Amino acid sequence: MNGSARQRALTVSLLQRADLWRQADRRARRLARGRGDDAADATRLADDYRLLAHDLARVRVLMPDSRTREFLEAAYARAHATLHHGAWRIGSAVLTLLREELPAVVRWLSPYILWSTAIFALAVIGGYALVWRYPELIALFASPDLIASVERGQLWTEGLLNIVPSSVLSVQILANNIVVSLFAYCAGFLFGLGTLYILGLNGLMLGAVFAFVSLHGLRAQLLAFIVAHGCVELSVMCLSGAAGAAVGEALIRPAQAGRIESFRVAALRSGKLLFACALLLVGSGMLEGYVSPNPRFALWARVAIGVSYWLVMIALLSGWLFGRRARRALP
Repeated sequence: MNGSARQRALTVSLLQRADLWRQADRRARRLARGRGDDAADATRLADDYRLLAHDLARVRVLMPDSRTREFLEAAYARAHATLHHGAWRIGSAVLTLLREELPAVVRWLSPYILWSTAIFALAVIGGYALVWRYPELIALFASPDLIASVERGQLWTEGLLNIVPSSVLSVQILANNIVVSLFAYCAGFLFGLGTLYILGLNGLMLGAVFAFVSLHGLRAQLLAFIVAHGCVELSVMCLSGAAGAAVGEALIRPAQAGRIESFRVAALRSGKLLFACALLLVGSGMLEGYVSPNPRFALWARVAIGVSYWLVMIALLSGWLFGRRARRALP
């Protein structure tokens, strides 16, 4: 038998074991969720692990660019994680997420974050230029009450604390910000087009409003209101959009064993970033409720608070805030 025929025979022999691979993968998934049938089921996992490791090594040689290799790599990684994981403790799990897994997710999402930030920045510039040149177009982006308030020479945010207490305002703002971030994330599932829509629309609105208040001499007041909470709040929106775009691309160009598996892996990875975004939005809501509408805070104090909180965000996303240790690859 020549080499080519021998290779084909080995390939056919390997593919005949596909049912064993699928059974091993299902068993690893079930045990990872704590749903084993009996003790023997758990013992079989060790045999599955050896089977997958052996066959994966052969498939990497015989079929290096095939979906079979991708499936086996995913199944092997899942079996390895299930077999070697220890007892789950919530404190340790959260610290591991913040120290190691979150920075790995941010590194993976860095191209999407750059593109999302660029889209948002260009939309802001476009909205500003549009309304600066054609002020009447502000009606496309702002409500009549907002327009009337600015034309009277005052921001719609003035006297806000006289209407709503800071505690209530913070809760309302937090709920709204979380909804917007979740929508930006989920919209990205539409093959990334939703991210373009959300970031583009919000960027256009922000730029348009800034241009309109600038025409009426209120730019400094609006900047003073936004700077304390806006640095992190706008960043979180871009981060959420980037995470959604990554899931959308996984649907367009699946890199795992099939579109569903690719979507699952991308959603699980990117979803870890939403946990950090929720934490950051809690702080932004507090700042927007207690600091931004309070006239007792000077501009320099607002800038210092906004920049400091943005640096805290960078420290959180890089893992340094909770004592980052060695770099770890994505699971």
